[in-house]
Amino acid sequence: MYTVHQAKTSLSRLLAEAEKGKEVIIARGGTPVAKLVAIGRGRKRRVPGKFKGQLSIRPSAFDPMTPAELKEWGIE
Repeated sequence: MYTVHQAKTSLSRLLAEAEKGKEVIIARGGTPVAKLVAIGRGRKRRVPGKFKGQLSIRPSAFDPMTPAELKEWGIE
């Protein structure tokens, strides 16, 4: 835990710690008030059609389930 003064004087070092995955707690008057954490690199954007032609579904996948399959899924 760091005081506000410590955080102000060593912000670059605290940012480096956060980038390494460490949570940095900043306190005012001995009471924790903020947590400094890395935000990560973000999510990659989804590319529609990325798997086109690579996946296939058999027509039998749409057939009604048998009584045994229904029981297996807990549907009776």
